[in-house]
Amino acid sequence: MTNSVATDPLPGGAASLKPDAGRWTPAWVIVFVALWPTPGLAETVLSLGALFSAYRLIHARFRGGTRLLSGPAWALTSVLFLAYWLPQVFSAFDAVDVSRALRKSAADLRYLPFMWLCAIAVATAARRRTTFNGLAIVAAIWTLDALLQIGFGASPLFLGLDQLKQLISGHGLCTAQEIAAVDRLSGVLGPCNLKFGQTLASLAPFLLFALGRRGALAWLLVAAAVGGVIVLAGSRASWITYGLIVLLSGWRLIGARRMLLVALLGSVCAGALVYVSPQARERAHRTTLAFARQGDGVNAALSGRGQIWDAALCMISEHPVNGVGARGFRDAYPGCDPMPGKPPAWGEGPALHAHQIVLEILAETGVIGLLLWLAGAAQAWRAWRYSSVAARERARPAMVALAVTVFPFNTHLAFYSSFWGGLTLMLAALYAGALLGNDDRAA
Repeated sequence: MTNSVATDPLPGGAASLKPDAGRWTPAWVIVFVALWPTPGLAETVLSLGALFSAYRLIHARFRGGTRLLSGPAWALTSVLFLAYWLPQVFSAFDAVDVSRALRKSAADLRYLPFMWLCAIAVATAARRRTTFNGLAIVAAIWTLDALLQIGFGASPLFLGLDQLKQLISGHGLCTAQEIAAVDRLSGVLGPCNLKFGQTLASLAPFLLFALGRRGALAWLLVAAAVGGVIVLAGSRASWITYGLIVLLSGWRLIGARRMLLVALLGSVCAGALVYVSPQARERAHRTTLAFARQGDGVNAALSGRGQIWDAALCMISEHPVNGVGARGFRDAYPGCDPMPGKPPAWGEGPALHAHQIVLEILAETGVIGLLLWLAGAAQAWRAWRYSSVAARERARPAMVALAVTVFPFNTHLAFYSSFWGGLTLMLAALYAGALLGNDDRAA
């Protein structure tokens, strides 16, 4: 081996032809995910990485680009980005807040090179192994940290981050009021960012598939630990998401009959956790209100989401073609509030988003947006359908993570927000890169 030519991390010139040109990309993805508890730092890593990769790719004019990622993977990653981004552009023309919608569309262009980097990080066997194992380790550490929070009343990781923030800026990550008002297991994300259940659920496939390769017992123990944490995290949406993950990861591993037994035992254990946890018990009780005879029972069971969904339907009827604008839900909500003057179940202020993927897309980007999203989903499915068995197996963790995150029969976080949009697009890129990557090349 010779050292006469320097290694360049992205394509361009002779160095781009070296087979290890993308070796740093798995670390970039893992660091990005590990920094989710500090949104500002995570956004900085995303933006700087995207800007640098965009500069290098444009400067090199993609010479040697297929050494990092196959042509089909470049294409699918770009198509999935366009399915997400183009609805924003079309919705901006007559949005409720045009300038904000245009700024949002321009800022989200960074997601294209971001997705390319994520796809490159899993395009070969060695890089994919590093990336997927790294994400599994992050999920495992967060699960262990949450278990410690159950035992000791606080997340060690969050406390460490909070103390570091105190030293740097003189104030913590959360206010005293936010800490006092927390009503669920908050994990490493903390009491002022109550997305831990959904976030851990979306990462869980990487951990469960990794442990599944070590045997059914390892899978079962870790599935139980993660499941207990997610139940106590209190998000009913994450309960549905995680149930799908357990089903999809365990069905082929332990068989249909054992999977049915696991499901029954899991339901009993989850019921026991709900019984001993006041917060989880309150959410379970709230769910039963959906069967109440009172007209407001469903809305109460869904923590006010029935009211939000009525407002979304109003926006869809008034702006059917291209919606009210990406992230324009909060601005349009007062004009569509079905219960004006009545205090909403979530507290003060307007609803910030539709809490359901189909309604969010239709309300904010209209029929045009929904058709573009469906076109992207169709291309993702077509790629899966025509890929080899080996390609499907190597992409399965990312496929399951993406599928359950966008599962339409559930409630959701805002897909056009920076946090959840970045998470979803990362999963889409990992799926495309793993399914259609250069698996015959060295890392």
